[in-house]
Amino acid sequence: MDQKMFNDTFLKACRGEAHDHVPVWYMRQAGRSQPEYRKIKEKYSLFEITHQPELCAYVTKLPVDQYNNDAAILYKDIMTPLPAIGVDVEIKSGIGPVIDNPIRTKADVERLGTINPEKDVTYVLDTIKLLREQLTVPLISFGGAPFTLASYMIEGGPSKNYNNTKAFMYAEPEAWHLLMDKLGDMTITYVKSQIAAGAQAIQIFDSWVGALNVADYRTFVKPVMNRIFAELKQENVPLIMFGVGASHLANEWNDLPLDVVGLDWRLSVQEARELGIKKTVQGNLDPAILLAPWNVIEERAREILDQGMKNPNFIFNLGHGVFPEVSPDTLRRLTAFVHDYSKNKM
Repeated sequence: MDQKMFNDTFLKACRGEAHDHVPVWYMRQAGRSQPEYRKIKEKYSLFEITHQPELCAYVTKLPVDQYNNDAAILYKDIMTPLPAIGVDVEIKSGIGPVIDNPIRTKADVERLGTINPEKDVTYVLDTIKLLREQLTVPLISFGGAPFTLASYMIEGGPSKNYNNTKAFMYAEPEAWHLLMDKLGDMTITYVKSQIAAGAQAIQIFDSWVGALNVADYRTFVKPVMNRIFAELKQENVPLIMFGVGASHLANEWNDLPLDVVGLDWRLSVQEARELGIKKTVQGNLDPAILLAPWNVIEERAREILDQGMKNPNFIFNLGHGVFPEVSPDTLRRLTAFVHDYSKNKM
């Protein structure tokens, strides 16, 4: 690829280097609200799409081409590596990941295996290699954090309160830490293989860790997160952290050896800075605002940009994923607005 054509604005923002506009990408940007994606989904499941590198690369690249985003994020699911370690997971439409053999005892944890990415998730690595040939923006890949993966493995599927997960954590601390260590090892191995294949940044999704208070996070989760990021730091690619409803953990993440703290819409960029977060901040338009009239979207986006651009280390994103009801035209217009507004201000 001709490097002159490569847009590295996102990578520069991750590292706090000088750049000429605020970079934009959207969580769950691949698919969902795109007609082309919905047509593909009529024929193929998520599992089937991800197992076909050319099709998966097309789905990943589609929003970048349509919206002019500054980064692509690989189309896959945080549950992708779990079958390799012995977890029977099925993505059920309208429900999410469902696991028929949930963890109940320490013996269940001990039975979990290890992942060999080159053998177990070859299709993921092949898709990354293909995308690196096709893209003119950085490719973000990702992994699920141990707490969030464990919550599915213990609950057997999505949960509103994570009672079983927390009960296991409190009642079986030894088994819990063993589970964290096994999932930590899996995440490190899995993510390193994606970086070796060509991923240029990594986002770790701890989607549901906001269910924990700060003290429990420090005791039961932070040690493994510190180990994961310390190991991945050696790979010399930007590392991003994100969770939903986890504003109270923002300073805990700021302590970790990562590069970018992702915010949902509950904590403003300015509030995050006032808390002492010096790292690059990513976020954080409430995705529901994308269903409002354009003047509302523009006003809210401008507020976020004005706060974010007080420092060079800012990436514009949503506070969670794109809804299926959002018009692709809205995302295209929002990307153009962020680019134009920030170019005139920076």
